[in-house]
Amino acid sequence: MSSLFPATGAVDGPDWSAFERLQKRLAPLFEHVFADPAAPRGVVVVPGLSLDAEVLSKVKGVRFYEERMLSMLMLLRLPNTRVVFVTSTPLDPDIVDYYLGLLPGVPGQHARRRLTLLSAHDASPEPLTSKILARPRLLARIRDAIGDTRHAHLSVFNSSVDEARLACLLGIPMYACDPRLSRWGSKSGSREAFRRAGVALPAGHEDLADRRQLAEAILALRRDHPSLKRVVVKLEEGFSGDGNARLPLARLPDTADAARVDTALDAALEPEAEGMDGEAFLDKFRRMGGIVEAWIEGENKASPSVQMRINPLGGIELISTHDQQLGGRSGQVFLGSRFPAEARYRPALHEAAARVAQVLREEGVLGRFSIDFLHCAEAAEPMQAIEINLRKGGTTLPFQMLQFLTGGRYEPDPGAFITPLGARLCYVASDNLENPAYRSLTPTDLIDVLVQNGLHFDTLRQQGVVFNLIGALSEYGKLGLVSIAPGEKRAQKAFDEAVAILDRETGAVSGDKARA
Repeated sequence: MSSLFPATGAVDGPDWSAFERLQKRLAPLFEHVFADPAAPRGVVVVPGLSLDAEVLSKVKGVRFYEERMLSMLMLLRLPNTRVVFVTSTPLDPDIVDYYLGLLPGVPGQHARRRLTLLSAHDASPEPLTSKILARPRLLARIRDAIGDTRHAHLSVFNSSVDEARLACLLGIPMYACDPRLSRWGSKSGSREAFRRAGVALPAGHEDLADRRQLAEAILALRRDHPSLKRVVVKLEEGFSGDGNARLPLARLPDTADAARVDTALDAALEPEAEGMDGEAFLDKFRRMGGIVEAWIEGENKASPSVQMRINPLGGIELISTHDQQLGGRSGQVFLGSRFPAEARYRPALHEAAARVAQVLREEGVLGRFSIDFLHCAEAAEPMQAIEINLRKGGTTLPFQMLQFLTGGRYEPDPGAFITPLGARLCYVASDNLENPAYRSLTPTDLIDVLVQNGLHFDTLRQQGVVFNLIGALSEYGKLGLVSIAPGEKRAQKAFDEAVAILDRETGAVSGDKARA
């Protein structure tokens, strides 16, 4: 079995037919098992980030981002579902107990019997899937924990050749996009999909292979748009905005000579990633390629996002809309989100996302993805599509928690999340609740603070706060928070109150705060 797939990075191999045969099992699974809450099923969750390690290294506490998929433990509310959750390093038992304690209507002991936790015991920056593939005995333990493979599937953060290979070694299909279609999640592929869908996008150029092509594309943009002040350069495979660099055109020589522009790029670029300079960014660009786009100017800007899914039967599902909260050097790094997106442009989001999803379905894309937009009231085209992410992301966990904890769903008309009892719920979420003083807390301490201050999610009223990224707390003073309530103002109030309690319990100084 180990020769089914080539090494990571290859795009084809002699046994893709094995993967394709497995994927054909998803349609009957979706039709007969997914649709029945009482049906026996197994879910293997591999939450590692199979993305560029150098870009990921710029994200503080990225090793703990595997915990963002702990929302999948909420599947244990289904009485005959088994979950196998694999991580790079062992999860703190208190963190696991915290999530199991959130399960509505299911005794924690019953859920625990149906949960298998496994670990590679490897904290290196290598992707988790690579760690699993390098450990045959760990693979065997995962396979043994699955049980009946006929009713099981693999759930991953994002799909690469390694995830496809893992699916074959486990003998279960992967509910995610075929990695051979990864172009549609790249920056260049996104722009191609937007054009085909007839959706507005910023002026720009894609499929740039090196810095000379980048220089020529910048000159073309400056020539075609004389009033343009800034552009943004993006690596094909960025993450959370850290693969972007802003470029003020005034910092380039006033010339049509691409060679002179090329020479000036190192000093002129402003990379978003912490600790990265222009030279390092351009070295990444040389190896990875990317795009350049016009920077959309305006004071009244928002960054809405739409989560979509193409299911194994070919159905297009609108999962949710969000307004992303961005920060960083020039406001391109994802910090958190507000759900749902603003009502004034929600219908336009729905329409544009549906058109893009139709293009992706035609190309064979499967599973969950998000489409990011930029809304600027002052622009000639107020709503413009920015990128597609063919993976789970920062808006996945908070929405899954909302959905699994309340049993509700997002209704495109009226564009609201509605519970079975008819309540409309909103949330405010952050992946970057951060303060140096928080390092004084261990996960066990955090749970104590939650209990003593009544910060548990209230399943009866279906509102309250839920924490995530708890493992990053002691090392980085960082964690995530989702505040759920009937109305954005109430959700924000509960969010602020939870932060105030953490600050009080840790003696945090307001000047130290750096969070969403």
